[in-house]
Amino acid sequence: MKRKRPRAQRETSAGGVVFRRPPDGEPRFLLIRDSYRNWGFPKGHLEPGEPPADAARREVAEETGLNDLVLHGPIRVIDWYFRFRGKTIHKFCHFFLFESRRGECVPQTEEGISDCAWYSPEEARRTISYDNARAVLEQATAMVQALAHVADGSAPEQPA
Repeated sequence: MKRKRPRAQRETSAGGVVFRRPPDGEPRFLLIRDSYRNWGFPKGHLEPGEPPADAARREVAEETGLNDLVLHGPIRVIDWYFRFRGKTIHKFCHFFLFESRRGECVPQTEEGISDCAWYSPEEARRTISYDNARAVLEQATAMVQALAHVADGSAPEQPA
């Protein structure tokens, strides 16, 4: 018999998957370490009336000090359930792909961020703490590869 979930309070947040293109050509993705010691992407609540893409940009800046961001578009929305102060929360998080040319992140400890660092796609996949964030990374990696093909005029490899 399938167990019903208790009635949940819905929350919406937004986050940014930030990448940069170093001289060696392999993209690097920005990860943060939060107050729970988990690695993931900068994200947070929307302010009243704030569009998700604007909230994602603001959260990246607040948590990492990066504000030279170029928006490349939405990645996906993920959702999960958790308990907080005795309530069941159903959280939806809109993720957006941003590019940073500066690349120097500074963890904003007043935001609960203890570290931030740039990782290759494979290193990021191994470092990220949550499966649903790994799925966001996979999609973001594909988007970055497509952007590189557009920029250099090449065609992406087709599966055999």
